[in-house]
Amino acid sequence: MRENDRVTSATRQPESPAAALPPRLIATDLDGTLLRDDKSVSPRTVAALAAAEEAGIEVFFVTGRPARWMDVVSDHVHGHGLAICGNGAAVVDLHGGPGAHRFVKVRELARDNALDAVRLLRDAAPGTVYAVEQTYGFYQEPAYPKMHLEVPDTLAPAEELLAPDAPGADEPVLKILAFHPTLDPDGFLTLARLAIGDRANVTRSSPSALLEISGPGVSKASTLALSCAERGISHSEVVAFGDMPNDVEMLTWAGRSYAMGNAHPDVIAAASGRTVANNEDGVAVVIERMLAERA
Repeated sequence: MRENDRVTSATRQPESPAAALPPRLIATDLDGTLLRDDKSVSPRTVAALAAAEEAGIEVFFVTGRPARWMDVVSDHVHGHGLAICGNGAAVVDLHGGPGAHRFVKVRELARDNALDAVRLLRDAAPGTVYAVEQTYGFYQEPAYPKMHLEVPDTLAPAEELLAPDAPGADEPVLKILAFHPTLDPDGFLTLARLAIGDRANVTRSSPSALLEISGPGVSKASTLALSCAERGISHSEVVAFGDMPNDVEMLTWAGRSYAMGNAHPDVIAAASGRTVANNEDGVAVVIERMLAERA
């Protein structure tokens, strides 16, 4: 199901006594947050996630990763089995296991918006190179760096990759990736947001100058808000974890939120609390304490 509506409720409401409600949902980022630096899920974290689900608290993995990279946690899904991928561009059912996921909701980036973003950012930051992430395909410009062990389906300029007759034109575009070889990552993010304006949502999760560009209003926070509304869960009943700028809106929206000990300064400023670093099982530390308080 494709869905492209703007969600305006994904901002934290004024705090009230309802903010003290027991948690009903845990929303956690993966890389730099739930996962250790070696991309593993520690036994302690696996046990904490299972204990939360056993206590009736739903767990949502909320990540910038595409669905095809969710194998790392596919053995740890419980209950609903859903994950939010692509920074909110897709809700995916992981029950089928590696390679058998199902898209439940898609919030695509319109090709016209994507082409506008490419043009505006090329003008503002010459030397920017692009890749296009779709529901199943991955396409990139020849100069885009090989950051992952992944072979692109097509190599061509972004304008050709986003054309109406491009390979994979029948698939929704989830996001475009924009890389600059020399700019400061935070500076590049600020420049891109100013250049692109409201044509798309721009964020980043990489330590390099790599930006992730999604449809207007599409973010981890807005898709999480939709998923919670479908379950009758308020923001005050959500506990969220993150470490990078693409987590800021989600941490701001959730009733309780935790920046990892290794988090970006903007994340620390946005969260209502802090925990230890991902390599020290910071998510598990909070879940264990939270469950102990409920006992």
